[in-house]
Amino acid sequence: MRKSHPLRRVVLATAATVSGVVLLLSLKPSTDPGAAQASGAGTAAQEAAQGGSGAVVSGTMTGDAAQTQYGAVQVRITVVDNKITKSEAVQAPKGGTSDQKTALAVPKLNADVVAKQSANVDTVSGATYTSEGYKKSLQSAIDKANASAGSGSSQGSGSAQASGAFTGDAVQTQYGAVQVRITVAGGKISKAEALQAPKGGTSDQKTALSVPKLNQEAVAAGTADIDSVSGATYTSEGYKKSLQSALDKAKAGAGSSSGSSSGSGNAGSSSGAAQAKTVTGTVAQTQYGPVQVRITVAGGKISKAEAVQAPKGGTSDQKTALSVPKLNQEAVAAGTADIDSVSGATYTSEGYKKSLQSALDKAKAGG
Repeated sequence: MRKSHPLRRVVLATAATVSGVVLLLSLKPSTDPGAAQASGAGTAAQEAAQGGSGAVVSGTMTGDAAQTQYGAVQVRITVVDNKITKSEAVQAPKGGTSDQKTALAVPKLNADVVAKQSANVDTVSGATYTSEGYKKSLQSAIDKANASAGSGSSQGSGSAQASGAFTGDAVQTQYGAVQVRITVAGGKISKAEALQAPKGGTSDQKTALSVPKLNQEAVAAGTADIDSVSGATYTSEGYKKSLQSALDKAKAGAGSSSGSSSGSGNAGSSSGAAQAKTVTGTVAQTQYGPVQVRITVAGGKISKAEAVQAPKGGTSDQKTALSVPKLNQEAVAAGTADIDSVSGATYTSEGYKKSLQSALDKAKAGG
């Protein structure tokens, strides 16, 4: 039998060791921090389902608006049992060529989010800025979902928890502003109404057709995830954005440590301390258009007054710009509706005072 040379055995052993190390290194999984973060964040509460925080997340989360060179992009996601079931852009660049790019990019991005369950989605060719803005806002929404999973609560679900009346931000559309106010009782929307909606020409018909349906949908769904009304797309989209804003305010009111509900118009505190409340007066019709006033009352005094509706168009724009700031200041200074009319804007002033008195009456009745 042939004996193996000792030196040869050493060489063979060394070669085998090196081969083993190389093989182990080749099997080591990739740990790209960026990829891990993007994919991990997207599964808004999959971490919980896999033995993390233990929280199951369901709800609607709206990301922060991301400003781009061509306009803002804002994304809202719907999460059901820790999975993103829907993604949509509540804001996107518009006007000129942006309309085409938005129409091209957003549906693809929405579908990609649901497919990949993360913000690590592909940029759409020809719509780079929109895509990047979309991903930033999407990541913000996912972060909110993750925060919700970590706290064990479902944030941004669209289901208001506070009680009272909450007025959403006015949303500008191609045909005019839309602003929604909701009344919440027992954690549910009991009433929804449009304080502002497009008017004039064919807009009157579209508003009369769409707003009642949207109001009913909001109450039935309890969220802003409602269907647009055919033939009134712009009004519907504006309505849903303002509705979401009102819902966000309701949730913020529910989450506040003081337990006060902004916009409720109802005073009351277990400690007896005065709470700020916002009350919206009834619409006062004038010869040149409606006027509606909203006031904030704190410590029994008007701390803020603003016109949520005022005459516009033609010379009315100038008169409104001239009179409303003065009337707002007068209302805060006087604390009553007994204020002077602004010269040159008599009709607007009278309508303002009527709506202001209505708001004061509501504040008094609530207090």
